[in-house]
Amino acid sequence: MSLQLYNTLTRKKERFEPIDPTNVRMYACGPTVYSYIHIGNGRMLVVFDLLFRVLRNAYGAGHVTYARNITDVDDKINARAAEEGVSIAKVTERTTRQFHADAADLVCLPPTIEPRATGHIDEMKALCETLVAKGHAYVAADHVLFSVPSMPDYGRLSNRSVEEMEAGARVDVAPYKRSPMDFVLWKPSKSGEPAWASPCGIVGAGRPGWHIECSAMAGKHLGNVFDIHGGGIDLVFPHHENELAQSRCAHGTHVMANVWMHNGFLEAEAGEKMSKSLGNFITVRELLDQTPGEAGRLALLSSHYRQPLPWTERLVQESRRTLDLWYELAADADDHGEVAPDVIDALEDDLNTPRAIGALHALRGEAAKGNSAARANLKASARLMGFLQSSLEEWKTWRPAGVAIDEVMVDTLITARLDARKRKDFKESDRIRDELAAMGIQLKDAKNKETGEIETSWEVKR
Repeated sequence: MSLQLYNTLTRKKERFEPIDPTNVRMYACGPTVYSYIHIGNGRMLVVFDLLFRVLRNAYGAGHVTYARNITDVDDKINARAAEEGVSIAKVTERTTRQFHADAADLVCLPPTIEPRATGHIDEMKALCETLVAKGHAYVAADHVLFSVPSMPDYGRLSNRSVEEMEAGARVDVAPYKRSPMDFVLWKPSKSGEPAWASPCGIVGAGRPGWHIECSAMAGKHLGNVFDIHGGGIDLVFPHHENELAQSRCAHGTHVMANVWMHNGFLEAEAGEKMSKSLGNFITVRELLDQTPGEAGRLALLSSHYRQPLPWTERLVQESRRTLDLWYELAADADDHGEVAPDVIDALEDDLNTPRAIGALHALRGEAAKGNSAARANLKASARLMGFLQSSLEEWKTWRPAGVAIDEVMVDTLITARLDARKRKDFKESDRIRDELAAMGIQLKDAKNKETGEIETSWEVKR
């Protein structure tokens, strides 16, 4: 089948037809670099990385351009720098490194382009100038503000009227606004904040508003109209609604992106949205300190991307056990397998990852029967989705952060336990097993078919 994607703008699933099949262009909103990202952010990263992989598979790796930005000028960054008593640059450099490490450990491919907001100030000022010249923005009290009433179909993306959006939004009431829903494109900088010469004849120095940043970066690198714009569902309003308004009005286009895609929230065990504001989140780094990145990735893809994802420790553990089986069966498979048609069909059906994972389970079942082609196809199919990237040995020897294992001591204790079993001293055998369990070691006994002897393997308890 051909690629079908759900479009938030039209509220239906549509056949994807790129503007230019030789250069498919996608933009996803990246992090504001002031702290570690939480696993809700991680879901967005993994979902759009998977879409990037599917597009590369369909159109060729050299024919897909993926831009994912870094927001490095923001009130939260300023506040964090002041709180720590360090420079803004130090905060953004450190947290950008953290973000890159988290993305890599979740097996996300680097984007084709990673624009930074501070590298596009001139483009933002030019957009402000254009919007003012076209009557879609105005200057008031050293601010440049977008005039929402100047755009008749504002609210089309979020499918709400201006009145509904005003009632549901935390609108900054300011006397210089012509309309309560008007939003900031440029604002004056306070002492100690990042500052640039202001556009539109404003004398003092200032800095951009949040929404104008993505419009400028996407426009510069992907063009006035591009194929896909993505992000979390929380960005539909106001961020994406405002991006769309700015870009359309500045460029005189009917759309900014032909397809808008949004992934759903993660839910904490209590069933509520997981977010920093509610304090019920865990960071990607905390997750990756306790489980391999591929297991976190599989957990994040276990539900359809548009649906809420209930997040539990059990889900992570089950994901790792699933990967244990895939790794064991694909370990010796050759690298010339083909991606299974059922996996492709599922992924091209609006990234239906539950169905794709089901297809991988079916391949696993055939591989377990000794089907070498199924093993090779399992390997190829899982790799398309970002799994089975390590060797079996690397996978089996992964250790949680901070867990120091004295492997010589473990092997010595296992030998002593086997000796106790041979003497039928089961009390001592059980004592040693308990001692190893207290160290975080899980034992697995199996009979050697040739010798009949019991052999024991071990791994860190999950």
